[in-house]
Amino acid sequence: MISSLKPRLGRTAVLVLAVLLLVHLTPSPALERRGDAKPLPAPVAEMREAILAAARSGRIEELKVPLDWNELKPEIAATNVDDPIAYWKKLSGDGEGREILAVLVNILEMRPAELPLGRDLENNIIYVWPYLAEAKLDQLTPAEEVDLLRLVPPEQAKAMRAAKTWTWWRLAIGADGTWHSFRKQE
Repeated sequence: MISSLKPRLGRTAVLVLAVLLLVHLTPSPALERRGDAKPLPAPVAEMREAILAAARSGRIEELKVPLDWNELKPEIAATNVDDPIAYWKKLSGDGEGREILAVLVNILEMRPAELPLGRDLENNIIYVWPYLAEAKLDQLTPAEEVDLLRLVPPEQAKAMRAAKTWTWWRLAIGADGTWHSFRKQE
């Protein structure tokens, strides 16, 4: 009797192993959601990488490089600011700008929203980080709620969702690689 069970146990073990492999090797829907994003246009990717490299350096002064790539400074406040680096240092809780650098890294590691703006057919898309800045905050999926909580404390997330308004940092880069803005929404 035991010898007749061996072939069935062997087949059952192979079947169980095959199912386990399928479960663990199949990407989850959350990962597929992120993987569905189209690649960024080269100028956008280049500006994003320049900002990320500066932010990861830990020195706010390194943002001068991507800032200088623009003809005009990006919008960083509701009023005109002559020196973005000094302004960000002043806003940063540590006085050195590292809090601002952390914000940049956190939002640029998320996917952007794509907004069609302007009449230029080739360069009419504005890429906005994080994508949540353009999302319907009262209709977030569980995975999007996790993304929101990666950026802001729970009480701030709850307030934004209730008000249906993004009130945190937002960065915009045009399809041509122009860094248009990086400011906290009011």
